Amino acid sequence: MNNLIFIPAKQPEDWRHLLAEPSKHWRDGYSAKSLALSWQSNDGFPPEVRRVFENSDFAIFRNAELLLAIPEHQVPLPGGGKPSQNDLFVLAKGVGQLISLTVEGKASEPFGPLVSDWFKTPSDGRNKRLTSLCKTLELNPERIQPFRYQLLHRTASSVIEAQRFNAQNALMMVHSFSPINEGFDDFKKFAGLYNAKAEPDKILYAGQVNGIDLYLGWVKGEIPMDQQHQAEGTVPASKYRCGGHHEIDIREATGNYRQLAPSEKIMVIEERKVD
Repeated sequence: MNNLIFIPAKQPEDWRHLLAEPSKHWRDGYSAKSLALSWQSNDGFPPEVRRVFENSDFAIFRNAELLLAIPEHQVPLPGGGKPSQNDLFVLAKGVGQLISLTVEGKASEPFGPLVSDWFKTPSDGRNKRLTSLCKTLELNPERIQPFRYQLLHRTASSVIEAQRFNAQNALMMVHSFSPINEGFDDFKKFAGLYNAKAEPDKILYAGQVNGIDLYLGWVKGEIPMDQQHQAEGTVPASKYRCGGHHEIDIREATGNYRQLAPSEKIMVIEERKVD
């Protein structure tokens, strides 16, 4: 069977059957559905991605053109086992050069295990895969142990596909739908492997790896109100049934915590994690 023939999607729901577990991952407030709605509903790049590109320090992104996009794009990796299933692969063009772009959608889902945990039970296949990923990204296998394995192979996917399409540039971009940028610390730490300082809504240059100019980026998206899980209410002045505490804190979009006062009105948006 030829797996290189792709059928165009006409609506966000067409992405659903491509998921490994559609009934589990295709839900309001989850990254898979949020990513599909954001990308399928726009002609070219979503507005938030376009804004980040237009404000980029790099000319190649400022007027980038989307050529094709493939949801749930699988990139085979050495060592056997599962391929790297990228939420979205995009082939783009800017200033006459091709850009290989892998997009990782996130809401509250974690980036998965650390490399050290993934490699806790080493095998010939895993050893071969880790060696290959580090060679692709020009990283030391010993140094990457405390970093997220998913960020490693998603970034490698962008470089591998750049080589396959003869693109001079590769970008691994996290499209986050978390109001508090959950997971950003892991991304920032990973970018530090290339001595790059990560910031939300910014594209950064990681350097040249195997002849490919590698970029990393974090873009803040927004889950539509009708896709969010919300509840409104007022903070009571009485003891709470859970533990009998007299106060409750909230983490704001800045990441800081503050104590809520009695009678203060709040809105709760539920962001459930994938098991």
